[in-house]
Amino acid sequence: MIDGLLILLLFQFLGEVLIHLTGLPLPAPVVGMILLLFALMLGAPGMDKVSEAAGALIRHITLLIFPLGVGIVLQWHRYQDNALALAVSVVFGTLIALVLVTLLLKVLLRRSSHGSGGGDSHHG
Repeated sequence: MIDGLLILLLFQFLGEVLIHLTGLPLPAPVVGMILLLFALMLGAPGMDKVSEAAGALIRHITLLIFPLGVGIVLQWHRYQDNALALAVSVVFGTLIALVLVTLLLKVLLRRSSHGSGGGDSHHG
């Protein structure tokens, strides 16, 4: 699992380097994730180790998000002028994400069932 975490950190670092060199107005971790996506799509060596590390991070996502919530509470005076905009953004962003993930899941499941020839003995 340590190998997978190191690979994830490597791609975050590559995102940081790319943003530093190009000056693109994008968050470096997002650029790192895009680079990781390309590596996964191209079947780069060592990518099988990323799955276990990513799973461990997802299982403990609340521990990673908790400090963000504490920071918002402690710094509320900075955000209170924009509280309505923040609330609307969070609610609609969450709803949009749920809809998009649901649609993507439907498409992927439909492709999966068509690709298996319909006579899949795994479901039953």
